[in-house]
Amino acid sequence: MRNLDWDGYLNARDLGGLPTSASPTGATVPGRIARGPRREFLTEQGWRDARGWGLAGVVDLRCADEVGARDGDPVVADGASEGVRIVNAPTEDQDDPEFREVCFPILDSPEYWRHNFRILPQLVLGALTAIADAPSGVLVHCSAGRDRTGMVSALLLGNAGVAPEAVAADYAESVRAMAGANSHAPTHDRQATWGQDEVDRWIAQTAPIVEDVAADVDGAFAVIGADDALRTRLRERLTAP
Repeated sequence: MRNLDWDGYLNARDLGGLPTSASPTGATVPGRIARGPRREFLTEQGWRDARGWGLAGVVDLRCADEVGARDGDPVVADGASEGVRIVNAPTEDQDDPEFREVCFPILDSPEYWRHNFRILPQLVLGALTAIADAPSGVLVHCSAGRDRTGMVSALLLGNAGVAPEAVAADYAESVRAMAGANSHAPTHDRQATWGQDEVDRWIAQTAPIVEDVAADVDGAFAVIGADDALRTRLRERLTAP
């Protein structure tokens, strides 16, 4: 099963198990990369569940000032994450004037992904490099595990030969999982109040955008500045035996 049952942790999925001709097994390999929301949602049992999956590293896509416990987060012992390699690799610079002007109004939509590639390619490249450098069994997360994590997951899956429709379906799962949930995002998250009707309309509206990004993953990686060696490392993480 791709859904990961880590205590306290909604919207967690393994990027393995999706059909691709790039893998000898015909599917992306499980146990290599997981996606999810902010790790502060994890209870102590959740950390144990994650370790049982094979968690060895975390790549946190949030800006530094977003990191840390918030009201309502579970209280966990200081050593809960001991031994897990945690790297902060933000995909956004929220002080960048162009990023603020262009992306802030659409941060909860895949519409902003291509703008992020163009305006801050070095940050997206840094996040991808951090994933390639991470130990196998890495969790990639942001706040909701939907938008920044969705963007990076679309690149990883598209690069691994997963069909655009399947990439869009993976994004849609995160929209469904986080609707009505408070993710403590840095900007207002209108989806935190959505019900099923809003979710269905949103998925119908945004699925073509996600599919277009996944279908043109070569173009996206070119804009970001990722070379063939990095792309191969990322692809093999999800496809090599």
